[in-house]
Amino acid sequence: MNIRKYKESDRSKLIELWKNVFPNERSHNEPSKVLEAKLAVDDLIIVAEEDGGLIGSCMAGYDGHRGWLYSVGVVEEFRRNGAGSKLVKYAIATLKEIGCIKVNLQIRSTNVEVASFYKSLGFAVEERLSMGVLIK
Repeated sequence: MNIRKYKESDRSKLIELWKNVFPNERSHNEPSKVLEAKLAVDDLIIVAEEDGGLIGSCMAGYDGHRGWLYSVGVVEEFRRNGAGSKLVKYAIATLKEIGCIKVNLQIRSTNVEVASFYKSLGFAVEERLSMGVLIK
């Protein structure tokens, strides 16, 4: 397994990966739109590849104050083999290199399995109220 930054030649494979790993996303999270928007800002997209195919990905963000992880996902048949952990650790190391000292992420409160995964990597629940607005 190879963990590395996204390359433009990964585009179609990454879009397919996201459609596979996040099948029930809302229309504003359509993979090709998300990818275009992300690349307009920066290239902090990490991928996991094996045998020429993408098996996982993680987007990272940094606003100069805090880092964020988004869309961390691994295709089902490659889960529980270390790919997710390697993606997250690579993303955190990348954020640290550019000056980030704290990384945040959000998951659905009902996603207990994923919460356990992040706790195993040192993340802790912080009592915050997460709010958002969809701009139309």
